[in-house]
Amino acid sequence: PAAAGDSAGDGYDALLGYLASSDIADNALAGASGAIAVNQAAGDLNMQANVRAIASGEHADAAATARQLRSNDRFDTPLQASVGIRGQALSGASGLVSINQASGSGNAEVNLVTAVLASKGIRETGDEGLSFVSASAGEQTSMDPGASANASRSVAVEATALQGFNGVLQLNQVAGSGNATSNQLALDFRGR
Repeated sequence: PAAAGDSAGDGYDALLGYLASSDIADNALAGASGAIAVNQAAGDLNMQANVRAIASGEHADAAATARQLRSNDRFDTPLQASVGIRGQALSGASGLVSINQASGSGNAEVNLVTAVLASKGIRETGDEGLSFVSASAGEQTSMDPGASANASRSVAVEATALQGFNGVLQLNQVAGSGNATSNQLALDFRGR
């Protein structure tokens, strides 16, 4: 049966809802190399960051900090939210890739990398060196609290994407609202 106001029964009313979609598709970044950073958001009040500190030299040292906080924000909740990496995206790519994708509202995403290269040798990084990242979606209020009951969320990396990728990949994907994600990588190569 058709919904009220939807005489054709084709779901037109659903199309009038708030939709959010974030995609990396086709041949985007295929064959790319080096340091790649992507922040992609659809929706409201999303926070994203890619932070990197790389040092090389006889007395090299690197440090980085990322803190995000949002609170008491009001936002609309999308009826449909989706993120994806599709097609041949990033196929054959190499290097250091940090990606944040968000569809929805009030999300916080962070990637962080620190790397030090000084003389030969490897030293293990302790927990204190890995505690630099913090992300918080904080206290937030949806302006449509009933929307989540009928909402659709989708997160995907298709099998055809990222084929032949070589290197370090940091990936945060969020479809929804009020989420917080982070990832970090610390490398310390130095003589003893």
